Amino acid sequence: MALYVKAAEILEKAEKKQGALKTLVYDSKFGNVKQLFALVFETHKFSAVLEEIIASTKLVKLTKLRLPLAKVLVYDLLIGHGLKCGGAWKAVLLKNRARLQAALARIKVRQGVSDNQDLISDSAKQQDQQNLPRYLRVNTLKTSVEDTVDYLKREGFTYRGQARTVDDLTLKGKTFAQDMDIPEILIFSPKTDFHDHFLYKAGHVILQDKASCLPAHVLDPPAGSVVLDACAAPGNKTSHLAALMKNRVCTMSTLLLRAGVTCHQLKHQDFLKVDPHSPEYREVEYILLDPSCSGSGMVCLRDDSDTDQARLSSLAAFQLKCLKHALSFPCLKRLVYSTCSIHRQENEDVVSSCLQDNTHFRLVPVLPHWPERGLKPLPQCLRASPTSTRTHGFFVALLQRRSDTDPVEVTTTDSVGDGDIVSPCAGQKRAAESECEVSDSEEQSELTPADPTEPTQHSEPAPAHKKRRKRKKRKKNKTPGESGPDSH
Repeated sequence: MALYVKAAEILEKAEKKQGALKTLVYDSKFGNVKQLFALVFETHKFSAVLEEIIASTKLVKLTKLRLPLAKVLVYDLLIGHGLKCGGAWKAVLLKNRARLQAALARIKVRQGVSDNQDLISDSAKQQDQQNLPRYLRVNTLKTSVEDTVDYLKREGFTYRGQARTVDDLTLKGKTFAQDMDIPEILIFSPKTDFHDHFLYKAGHVILQDKASCLPAHVLDPPAGSVVLDACAAPGNKTSHLAALMKNRVCTMSTLLLRAGVTCHQLKHQDFLKVDPHSPEYREVEYILLDPSCSGSGMVCLRDDSDTDQARLSSLAAFQLKCLKHALSFPCLKRLVYSTCSIHRQENEDVVSSCLQDNTHFRLVPVLPHWPERGLKPLPQCLRASPTSTRTHGFFVALLQRRSDTDPVEVTTTDSVGDGDIVSPCAGQKRAAESECEVSDSEEQSELTPADPTEPTQHSEPAPAHKKRRKRKKRKKNKTPGESGPDSH
Protein backbone atom coordinates (compact mmCIF):
# COMPACT_ATOMS: atom_id res chain seq x y z
CA MET A 1 0.00 0.00 0.00
CA ALA A 2 2.91 2.33 0.72
CA LEU A 3 4.04 1.92 -2.92
CA TYR A 4 0.79 3.34 -4.29
CA VAL A 5 0.63 6.17 -1.75
CA LYS A 6 4.15 7.30 -2.61
CA ALA A 7 3.59 6.88 -6.36
CA ALA A 8 0.42 8.97 -6.20
CA GLU A 9 2.22 11.66 -4.21
CA ILE A 10 5.05 11.88 -6.76
CA LEU A 11 2.67 11.83 -9.71
CA GLU A 12 0.66 14.70 -8.23
CA LYS A 13 3.79 16.80 -7.64
CA ALA A 14 5.03 16.13 -11.16
CA GLU A 15 1.72 17.08 -12.73
CA LYS A 16 1.78 20.32 -10.75
CA LYS A 17 5.20 21.02 -12.29
CA GLN A 18 6.96 20.79 -8.92
CA GLY A 19 9.86 18.75 -10.22
CA ALA A 20 11.08 16.14 -12.68
CA LEU A 21 9.71 12.64 -12.17
CA LYS A 22 13.12 11.01 -11.82
CA THR A 23 14.35 13.50 -9.27
CA LEU A 24 11.12 13.24 -7.26
CA VAL A 25 11.37 9.45 -7.22
CA TYR A 26 14.98 9.32 -6.04
CA ASP A 27 14.51 12.10 -3.52
CA SER A 28 11.59 10.18 -1.96
CA LYS A 29 14.01 7.76 -0.19
CA PHE A 30 11.53 4.94 -0.88
CA GLY A 31 12.83 1.46 -0.09
CA ASN A 32 12.35 -0.11 -3.53
CA VAL A 33 13.25 2.80 -5.81
CA LYS A 34 13.24 0.75 -9.04
CA GLN A 35 9.71 -0.53 -8.40
CA LEU A 36 8.49 2.97 -7.60
CA PHE A 37 10.29 4.42 -10.62
CA ALA A 38 8.63 1.93 -13.01
CA LEU A 39 5.13 2.48 -11.59
CA VAL A 40 5.34 6.28 -11.68
CA PHE A 41 6.80 6.53 -15.17
CA GLU A 42 4.42 4.02 -16.74
CA THR A 43 1.39 5.62 -15.08
CA HIS A 44 2.52 9.02 -16.32
CA LYS A 45 2.87 7.76 -19.90
CA PHE A 46 -0.72 6.43 -19.86
CA SER A 47 -2.04 9.41 -17.88
CA ALA A 48 -4.48 10.69 -20.52
CA VAL A 49 -5.99 7.23 -21.11
CA LEU A 50 -6.29 6.51 -17.40
CA GLU A 51 -8.05 9.82 -16.77
CA GLU A 52 -10.55 9.03 -19.52
CA ILE A 53 -11.25 5.57 -18.06
CA ILE A 54 -11.69 6.95 -14.55
CA ALA A 55 -13.97 9.77 -15.75
CA SER A 56 -16.20 7.51 -17.89
CA THR A 57 -16.68 5.01 -15.02
CA LYS A 58 -17.04 7.73 -12.35
CA LEU A 59 -14.55 5.80 -10.24
CA VAL A 60 -13.44 8.76 -8.13
CA LYS A 61 -17.03 9.65 -7.23
CA LEU A 62 -17.91 6.05 -6.40
CA THR A 63 -14.81 5.19 -4.37
CA LYS A 64 -13.80 8.62 -2.94
CA LEU A 65 -10.24 7.93 -4.13
CA ARG A 66 -8.13 10.95 -5.07
CA LEU A 67 -7.36 11.07 -8.81
CA PRO A 68 -3.56 10.46 -8.59
CA LEU A 69 -4.09 7.40 -6.38
CA ALA A 70 -6.89 6.12 -8.64
CA LYS A 71 -4.59 6.44 -11.65
CA VAL A 72 -1.74 4.35 -10.23
CA LEU A 73 -4.17 1.68 -9.00
CA VAL A 74 -6.05 1.50 -12.32
CA TYR A 75 -2.77 1.37 -14.23
CA ASP A 76 -1.54 -1.66 -12.29
CA LEU A 77 -4.93 -3.35 -12.51
CA LEU A 78 -5.49 -2.94 -16.26
CA ILE A 79 -2.07 -2.39 -17.86
CA GLY A 80 0.63 -3.22 -15.32
CA HIS A 81 1.46 -6.47 -13.56
CA GLY A 82 -1.59 -6.62 -11.30
CA LEU A 83 -2.38 -4.98 -7.97
CA LYS A 84 0.28 -5.39 -5.31
CA CYS A 85 -1.91 -4.44 -2.39
CA GLY A 86 -4.69 -6.00 -0.38
CA GLY A 87 -7.42 -4.68 1.88
CA ALA A 88 -10.07 -2.12 1.00
CA TRP A 89 -8.35 -0.66 -2.06
CA LYS A 90 -7.99 -4.01 -3.80
CA ALA A 91 -11.61 -4.91 -2.97
CA VAL A 92 -12.88 -1.64 -4.44
CA LEU A 93 -10.84 -1.98 -7.65
CA LEU A 94 -11.80 -5.62 -8.17
CA LYS A 95 -15.46 -4.73 -7.66
CA ASN A 96 -15.23 -2.22 -10.52
CA ARG A 97 -12.80 -4.20 -12.72
CA ALA A 98 -15.37 -5.24 -15.36
CA ARG A 99 -16.51 -1.65 -15.89
CA LEU A 100 -12.89 -0.40 -16.05
CA GLN A 101 -11.91 -3.11 -18.56
CA ALA A 102 -14.92 -2.26 -20.73
CA ALA A 103 -13.95 1.42 -20.74
CA LEU A 104 -10.41 0.51 -21.83
CA ALA A 105 -11.77 -1.72 -24.62
CA ARG A 106 -14.01 1.07 -25.92
CA ILE A 107 -11.04 3.44 -26.14
CA LYS A 108 -9.05 0.85 -28.13
CA VAL A 109 -11.93 0.31 -30.56
CA ARG A 110 -12.38 4.05 -31.05
CA GLN A 111 -8.66 4.58 -31.74
CA GLY A 112 -8.39 1.44 -33.87
CA VAL A 113 -5.60 -0.20 -31.86
CA SER A 114 -5.19 -3.57 -30.21
CA ASP A 115 -2.06 -3.04 -28.09
CA ASN A 116 -2.03 -0.92 -24.93
CA GLN A 117 1.29 0.64 -25.99
CA ASP A 118 -0.42 2.14 -29.04
CA LEU A 119 -2.55 4.26 -26.70
CA ILE A 120 0.44 6.30 -25.55
CA SER A 121 0.27 9.90 -26.82
CA ASP A 122 2.74 11.16 -29.42
CA SER A 123 4.24 13.60 -26.90
CA ALA A 124 4.91 10.74 -24.46
CA LYS A 125 6.55 8.70 -27.23
CA GLN A 126 8.76 11.66 -28.14
CA GLN A 127 9.86 11.90 -24.51
CA ASP A 128 11.16 8.34 -24.70
CA GLN A 129 13.06 9.16 -27.89
CA GLN A 130 14.63 12.37 -26.52
CA ASN A 131 17.39 10.87 -24.46
CA LEU A 132 19.03 14.01 -23.18
CA PRO A 133 22.52 13.86 -21.71
CA ARG A 134 22.95 13.49 -17.97
CA TYR A 135 24.26 16.79 -16.62
CA LEU A 136 26.14 17.21 -13.34
CA ARG A 137 26.95 20.60 -11.90
CA VAL A 138 30.11 20.47 -9.83
CA ASN A 139 29.48 22.18 -6.49
CA THR A 140 32.50 24.46 -6.30
CA LEU A 141 31.65 25.29 -2.67
CA LYS A 142 32.87 21.80 -1.75
CA THR A 143 35.23 20.72 -4.50
CA SER A 144 36.67 21.74 -7.87
CA VAL A 145 36.02 20.64 -11.43
CA GLU A 146 39.58 19.29 -11.69
CA ASP A 147 39.27 17.15 -8.54
CA THR A 148 35.88 15.81 -9.65
CA VAL A 149 37.26 14.86 -13.07
CA ASP A 150 40.22 13.05 -11.45
CA TYR A 151 37.91 11.20 -9.06
CA LEU A 152 35.68 10.00 -11.91
CA LYS A 153 38.65 8.95 -14.05
CA ARG A 154 39.88 6.78 -11.18
CA GLU A 155 36.44 5.17 -11.13
CA GLY A 156 36.84 4.07 -14.75
CA PHE A 157 35.18 6.95 -16.61
CA THR A 158 36.83 8.23 -19.81
CA TYR A 159 37.25 11.99 -19.99
CA ARG A 160 37.02 13.66 -23.41
CA GLY A 161 37.93 17.17 -22.35
CA GLN A 162 35.82 20.22 -23.06
CA ALA A 163 33.04 19.90 -25.62
CA ARG A 164 33.13 22.33 -28.56
CA THR A 165 29.75 21.89 -30.22
CA VAL A 166 26.32 20.47 -29.45
CA ASP A 167 27.30 17.34 -31.39
CA ASP A 168 29.95 16.62 -28.74
CA LEU A 169 27.15 16.23 -26.16
CA THR A 170 26.14 12.85 -27.61
CA LEU A 171 28.00 10.43 -25.36
CA LYS A 172 27.90 6.67 -24.79
CA GLY A 173 28.95 4.34 -22.03
CA LYS A 174 31.24 5.66 -19.30
CA THR A 175 32.51 8.69 -21.21
CA PHE A 176 32.04 12.28 -20.09
CA ALA A 177 33.02 15.81 -21.09
CA GLN A 178 33.09 19.35 -19.74
CA ASP A 179 30.44 21.74 -21.02
CA MET A 180 31.53 24.43 -23.48
CA ASP A 181 29.30 27.19 -22.04
CA ILE A 182 29.19 26.60 -18.28
CA PRO A 183 32.56 25.26 -17.09
CA GLU A 184 31.25 23.74 -13.83
CA ILE A 185 28.96 21.36 -15.75
CA LEU A 186 30.04 17.82 -16.66
CA ILE A 187 28.14 15.84 -19.30
CA PHE A 188 27.49 12.08 -19.33
CA SER A 189 25.53 9.60 -21.42
CA PRO A 190 21.73 9.66 -20.85
CA LYS A 191 21.50 6.45 -18.83
CA THR A 192 24.24 7.34 -16.35
CA ASP A 193 22.77 7.25 -12.83
CA PHE A 194 24.36 9.21 -9.99
CA HIS A 195 21.56 9.08 -7.41
CA ASP A 196 23.45 6.54 -5.30
CA HIS A 197 26.90 7.92 -6.04
CA PHE A 198 29.11 9.24 -3.24
CA LEU A 199 29.69 12.59 -4.98
CA TYR A 200 25.94 13.22 -5.17
CA LYS A 201 25.16 12.10 -1.62
CA ALA A 202 28.00 14.23 -0.25
CA GLY A 203 26.78 17.31 -2.12
CA HIS A 204 29.89 17.54 -4.31
CA VAL A 205 27.78 17.37 -7.47
CA ILE A 206 24.23 18.56 -8.15
CA LEU A 207 21.92 16.73 -10.57
CA GLN A 208 20.76 19.70 -12.61
CA ASP A 209 19.90 20.09 -16.28
CA LYS A 210 22.14 22.50 -18.15
CA ALA A 211 19.23 24.78 -19.05
CA SER A 212 18.41 25.15 -15.35
CA CYS A 213 21.97 26.35 -14.72
CA LEU A 214 21.67 29.19 -17.24
CA PRO A 215 19.86 31.76 -15.02
CA ALA A 216 22.55 31.90 -12.31
CA HIS A 217 25.33 31.75 -14.92
CA VAL A 218 23.83 34.71 -16.81
CA LEU A 219 23.12 36.77 -13.66
CA ASP A 220 26.74 36.22 -12.53
CA PRO A 221 26.61 38.24 -9.28
CA PRO A 222 30.00 39.30 -7.92
CA ALA A 223 31.25 38.15 -4.54
CA GLY A 224 29.97 40.29 -1.72
CA SER A 225 26.79 41.43 -3.48
CA VAL A 226 23.26 41.06 -2.10
CA VAL A 227 21.19 38.62 -4.16
CA LEU A 228 17.56 37.56 -3.93
CA ASP A 229 16.34 34.26 -5.40
CA ALA A 230 12.74 35.41 -5.53
CA CYS A 231 10.88 32.16 -6.31
CA ALA A 232 13.30 29.59 -4.96
CA ALA A 233 12.36 25.89 -4.73
CA PRO A 234 13.91 23.40 -4.30
CA GLY A 235 17.07 25.54 -4.28
CA ASN A 236 19.39 24.27 -7.03
CA LYS A 237 19.64 27.71 -8.61
CA THR A 238 20.17 29.26 -5.18
CA SER A 239 23.10 26.97 -4.44
CA HIS A 240 24.51 27.74 -7.90
CA LEU A 241 24.34 31.47 -7.11
CA ALA A 242 26.14 30.88 -3.83
CA ALA A 243 28.90 28.95 -5.59
CA LEU A 244 29.36 31.70 -8.18
CA MET A 245 29.62 34.26 -5.38
CA LYS A 246 32.06 32.17 -3.33
CA ASN A 247 29.30 31.65 -0.72
CA ARG A 248 28.10 35.21 -0.26
CA VAL A 249 24.35 35.44 -1.08
CA CYS A 250 21.05 36.70 0.42
CA THR A 251 18.11 34.41 0.25
CA MET A 252 16.97 28.01 1.06
CA SER A 253 17.54 24.69 4.12
CA THR A 254 18.35 21.03 3.94
CA LEU A 255 19.42 21.09 0.28
CA LEU A 256 21.43 24.27 0.72
CA LEU A 257 23.24 23.03 3.80
CA ARG A 258 24.04 19.75 2.03
CA ALA A 259 25.45 21.83 -0.79
CA GLY A 260 27.60 23.77 1.66
CA VAL A 261 25.64 27.03 1.41
CA THR A 262 26.01 28.98 4.65
CA CYS A 263 25.25 32.52 3.49
CA HIS A 264 21.53 32.14 2.87
CA GLN A 265 18.54 33.63 4.69
CA LEU A 266 15.46 31.50 4.00
CA LYS A 267 12.15 33.35 3.92
CA HIS A 268 8.86 31.47 3.56
CA GLN A 269 6.60 34.23 2.32
CA ASP A 270 4.76 35.55 -0.73
CA PHE A 271 7.25 37.40 -2.94
CA LEU A 272 4.55 39.80 -4.10
CA LYS A 273 4.02 40.87 -0.48
CA VAL A 274 7.69 41.65 0.12
CA ASP A 275 8.30 45.37 0.65
CA PRO A 276 11.27 46.31 -1.57
CA HIS A 277 11.94 49.40 0.55
CA SER A 278 12.09 47.59 3.89
CA PRO A 279 15.48 47.46 5.65
CA GLU A 280 15.60 43.73 4.97
CA TYR A 281 15.40 44.05 1.18
CA ARG A 282 16.27 47.60 0.16
CA GLU A 283 19.93 46.70 -0.48
CA VAL A 284 19.15 43.84 -2.90
CA GLU A 285 21.29 44.35 -6.00
CA TYR A 286 20.66 41.18 -8.03
CA ILE A 287 17.48 39.13 -8.44
CA LEU A 288 16.93 35.73 -10.00
CA LEU A 289 13.23 35.45 -10.84
CA ASP A 290 12.07 31.99 -11.94
CA PRO A 291 8.30 32.13 -11.27
CA SER A 292 5.72 29.36 -11.56
CA CYS A 293 5.11 28.47 -15.21
CA SER A 294 3.45 25.85 -17.38
CA GLY A 295 6.54 23.61 -17.25
CA SER A 296 5.99 22.95 -20.95
CA GLY A 297 9.74 22.84 -21.56
CA MET A 298 10.30 19.91 -19.19
CA VAL A 299 10.60 16.89 -21.46
CA CYS A 300 9.34 14.45 -18.84
CA LEU A 301 6.30 16.62 -17.97
CA ARG A 302 5.10 17.74 -21.38
CA ASP A 303 1.44 17.03 -22.09
CA ASP A 304 -1.53 18.35 -24.05
CA SER A 305 -2.64 20.65 -21.22
CA ASP A 306 0.31 22.91 -21.98
CA THR A 307 -1.76 24.65 -24.67
CA ASP A 308 -4.66 25.54 -22.34
CA GLN A 309 -4.98 29.24 -23.22
CA ALA A 310 -6.89 30.17 -20.08
CA ARG A 311 -4.17 28.64 -17.90
CA LEU A 312 -1.40 30.27 -19.92
CA SER A 313 -3.07 33.68 -19.66
CA SER A 314 -3.40 33.29 -15.90
CA LEU A 315 0.25 32.25 -15.55
CA ALA A 316 1.46 35.09 -17.78
CA ALA A 317 -0.47 37.64 -15.72
CA PHE A 318 1.14 36.30 -12.53
CA GLN A 319 4.61 36.27 -14.10
CA LEU A 320 4.24 39.85 -15.32
CA LYS A 321 3.14 40.96 -11.86
CA CYS A 322 6.18 39.26 -10.29
CA LEU A 323 8.57 40.81 -12.81
CA LYS A 324 7.21 44.32 -12.33
CA HIS A 325 7.44 43.89 -8.56
CA ALA A 326 11.03 42.68 -8.81
CA LEU A 327 12.05 45.74 -10.82
CA SER A 328 10.77 48.00 -8.02
CA PHE A 329 13.65 47.13 -5.65
CA PRO A 330 15.47 50.45 -5.28
CA CYS A 331 19.08 49.19 -5.45
CA LEU A 332 18.50 46.56 -8.12
CA LYS A 333 21.27 46.48 -10.74
CA ARG A 334 20.53 43.30 -12.71
CA LEU A 335 17.71 40.75 -12.91
CA VAL A 336 17.40 37.42 -14.69
CA TYR A 337 13.89 36.33 -15.65
CA SER A 338 13.62 32.65 -16.56
CA THR A 339 10.99 29.96 -17.12
CA CYS A 340 10.98 26.30 -18.11
CA SER A 341 8.26 27.10 -20.63
CA ILE A 342 8.32 27.05 -24.42
CA HIS A 343 5.37 29.42 -24.82
CA ARG A 344 5.89 32.97 -26.09
CA GLN A 345 3.04 34.14 -23.88
CA GLU A 346 5.05 33.32 -20.73
CA ASN A 347 8.38 34.48 -22.11
CA GLU A 348 8.92 37.21 -24.70
CA ASP A 349 5.44 38.70 -24.20
CA VAL A 350 5.93 39.04 -20.44
CA VAL A 351 9.33 40.71 -20.83
CA SER A 352 8.14 43.07 -23.58
CA SER A 353 5.07 44.13 -21.64
CA CYS A 354 7.11 44.76 -18.50
CA LEU A 355 9.75 46.85 -20.27
CA GLN A 356 7.05 49.05 -21.74
CA ASP A 357 6.25 50.30 -18.23
CA ASN A 358 9.81 50.10 -16.86
CA THR A 359 11.95 52.09 -19.26
CA HIS A 360 14.66 52.52 -16.62
CA PHE A 361 15.67 48.90 -17.38
CA ARG A 362 16.96 47.48 -20.64
CA LEU A 363 17.58 44.05 -22.11
CA VAL A 364 21.19 42.92 -22.26
CA PRO A 365 22.28 40.35 -24.90
CA VAL A 366 23.42 37.11 -23.27
CA LEU A 367 25.71 34.32 -24.53
CA PRO A 368 26.05 35.65 -28.12
CA HIS A 369 27.17 32.26 -29.47
CA TRP A 370 24.16 30.40 -28.01
CA PRO A 371 22.40 28.64 -30.93
CA GLU A 372 18.76 29.42 -30.08
CA ARG A 373 17.71 33.03 -29.50
CA GLY A 374 14.53 34.62 -28.18
CA LEU A 375 11.66 34.97 -30.61
CA LYS A 376 11.41 38.23 -32.54
CA PRO A 377 11.65 40.99 -31.53
CA LEU A 378 13.81 39.92 -28.56
CA PRO A 379 16.93 38.17 -29.89
CA GLN A 380 18.85 39.45 -26.84
CA CYS A 381 17.16 36.67 -24.84
CA LEU A 382 17.96 33.00 -25.22
CA ARG A 383 15.94 29.82 -25.49
CA ALA A 384 16.89 26.18 -24.97
CA SER A 385 15.32 23.02 -26.38
CA PRO A 386 16.05 19.29 -26.77
CA THR A 387 16.75 19.66 -30.49
CA SER A 388 18.99 22.74 -30.61
CA THR A 389 20.80 22.66 -27.25
CA ARG A 390 20.25 19.06 -26.00
CA THR A 391 18.52 20.31 -22.85
CA HIS A 392 15.04 20.81 -21.49
CA GLY A 393 13.11 23.74 -22.89
CA PHE A 394 14.00 27.02 -21.19
CA PHE A 395 13.89 30.81 -21.57
CA VAL A 396 16.29 33.37 -20.06
CA ALA A 397 16.27 37.19 -20.21
CA LEU A 398 18.77 39.53 -18.54
CA LEU A 399 17.48 42.99 -17.55
CA GLN A 400 19.86 45.72 -16.39
CA ARG A 401 19.18 49.13 -14.90
CA ARG A 402 20.01 51.96 -17.29
CA SER A 403 22.84 54.28 -16.39
CA ASP A 404 22.79 58.04 -16.97
CA THR A 405 24.99 57.58 -20.02
CA ASP A 406 22.81 54.95 -21.67
CA PRO A 407 21.12 56.31 -24.82
CA VAL A 408 17.36 56.21 -25.09
CA GLU A 409 16.66 53.64 -27.77
CA VAL A 410 13.55 53.58 -29.89
CA THR A 411 13.21 50.60 -32.18
CA THR A 412 10.66 48.83 -34.26
CA THR A 413 9.91 45.15 -34.30
CA ASP A 414 11.44 44.80 -37.76
CA SER A 415 14.90 45.82 -36.65
CA VAL A 416 16.17 44.97 -33.21
CA GLY A 417 19.86 45.10 -32.43
CA ASP A 418 21.90 44.23 -29.40
CA GLY A 419 20.85 46.31 -26.43
CA ASP A 420 17.68 47.63 -28.08
CA ILE A 421 14.50 48.03 -26.09
CA VAL A 422 11.27 47.22 -27.82
CA SER A 423 7.98 48.97 -27.15
CA PRO A 424 5.48 46.11 -27.39
CA CYS A 425 1.81 46.27 -28.23
CA ALA A 426 -0.50 46.36 -25.20
CA GLY A 427 -2.19 43.28 -23.78
CA GLN A 428 0.80 40.96 -24.21
CA LYS A 429 0.09 40.63 -27.94
CA ARG A 430 2.88 40.04 -30.39
CA ALA A 431 4.71 43.28 -30.99
CA ALA A 432 4.65 43.39 -34.74
CA GLU A 433 1.94 45.33 -36.57
CA SER A 434 1.80 48.65 -34.71
CA GLU A 435 5.15 50.43 -34.70
CA CYS A 436 6.27 53.98 -33.93
CA GLU A 437 8.63 55.88 -36.19
CA VAL A 438 10.51 58.76 -34.59
CA SER A 439 12.20 61.39 -36.76
CA ASP A 440 15.60 62.83 -35.91
CA SER A 441 14.05 66.16 -34.87
CA GLU A 442 11.51 64.45 -32.60
CA GLU A 443 14.20 62.30 -31.03
CA GLN A 444 16.35 65.40 -30.46
CA SER A 445 13.48 67.29 -28.82
CA GLU A 446 12.76 64.26 -26.60
CA LEU A 447 16.35 63.96 -25.47
CA THR A 448 16.87 67.76 -24.98
CA PRO A 449 13.69 69.59 -23.86
CA ALA A 450 13.40 73.15 -25.24
CA ASP A 451 14.16 76.08 -22.94
CA PRO A 452 11.08 78.38 -23.00
CA THR A 453 13.29 81.44 -22.36
CA GLU A 454 15.18 81.03 -25.63
CA PRO A 455 13.83 81.66 -29.14
CA THR A 456 13.04 78.66 -31.24
CA GLN A 457 15.17 78.49 -34.37
CA HIS A 458 14.55 74.97 -35.62
CA SER A 459 12.65 76.30 -38.66
CA GLU A 460 15.72 78.06 -40.13
CA PRO A 461 18.48 75.98 -41.67
CA ALA A 462 22.03 76.44 -40.47
CA PRO A 463 23.26 78.37 -43.59
CA ALA A 464 20.65 81.10 -43.05
CA HIS A 465 21.95 81.68 -39.51
CA LYS A 466 25.47 82.14 -40.85
CA LYS A 467 24.38 84.61 -43.59
CA ARG A 468 22.42 86.69 -41.10
CA ARG A 469 25.36 86.92 -38.72
CA LYS A 470 27.63 88.05 -41.63
CA ARG A 471 25.18 90.77 -42.66
CA LYS A 472 25.03 92.15 -39.13
CA LYS A 473 28.82 92.17 -38.99
CA ARG A 474 29.07 94.07 -42.29
CA LYS A 475 26.56 96.66 -41.08
CA LYS A 476 28.53 97.24 -37.91
CA ASN A 477 31.78 97.71 -39.81
CA LYS A 478 30.38 100.18 -42.41
CA THR A 479 31.59 103.78 -42.24
CA PRO A 480 29.02 106.61 -41.88
CA GLY A 481 27.44 107.53 -45.21
CA GLU A 482 28.34 104.24 -46.80
CA SER A 483 25.36 102.42 -48.26
CA GLY A 484 24.76 98.92 -49.37
CA PRO A 485 22.03 96.56 -50.51
CA ASP A 486 20.76 96.08 -46.94
CA SER A 487 20.76 99.72 -45.90
CA HIS A 488 17.12 100.35 -46.80
